[in-house]
Amino acid sequence: MGSTDKRQRRGDTRQRIQDVALELFAEQGYEKTSLREIAERLEVTKAALYYHFKTKEDILTSIFDDLTRPIDELIAWGKEQPRTLAVKREILTRYSVILTKAAPLFRFMQENQATMRDLKTGESFKDRMLQLLDILSDDDPATPMTAQVRCFSALFTMHGGMFVLKDADGDPEVKRKAILEVAIDLVTQAHNGV
Repeated sequence: MGSTDKRQRRGDTRQRIQDVALELFAEQGYEKTSLREIAERLEVTKAALYYHFKTKEDILTSIFDDLTRPIDELIAWGKEQPRTLAVKREILTRYSVILTKAAPLFRFMQENQATMRDLKTGESFKDRMLQLLDILSDDDPATPMTAQVRCFSALFTMHGGMFVLKDADGDPEVKRKAILEVAIDLVTQAHNGV
């Protein structure tokens, strides 16, 4: 077996650990989930689990880093763009797709807010949201507070909508597009000074 095959297997194991841990964190809560339970669900020894991750926080941090990398890329892209309405709409559209792909992590964050406040990942996520908010807002310090609230509300709509509507009847893509439409409406109103 070549080194590429070994790396691929190691990557698959790491991904399986992340998936199972996130599943258990969502079912039982972060605090009530032990490394032993993660190992048991994976049907591996604790030693095998320790090979990849030493602590639950290491697992959560790796999940967070992997699933939020696209947000960092979106922020970097957005900072290089002019603050036009078309760019703001594109940012929201891309962010909507990112949220959909990272739905399990965002559900975990919503359901474990106290834990997130205590972990470094919670603070870094807050920083990412502030950066996105800055990109969606206008540079002008005289921007009315209502416009700033609309931009914040657009992000909140995307997060809250995804969480609240996850169990609602209907096609997930139709729900995602409806949430996105409302968020775009809010940013459009803010941009146009409505």
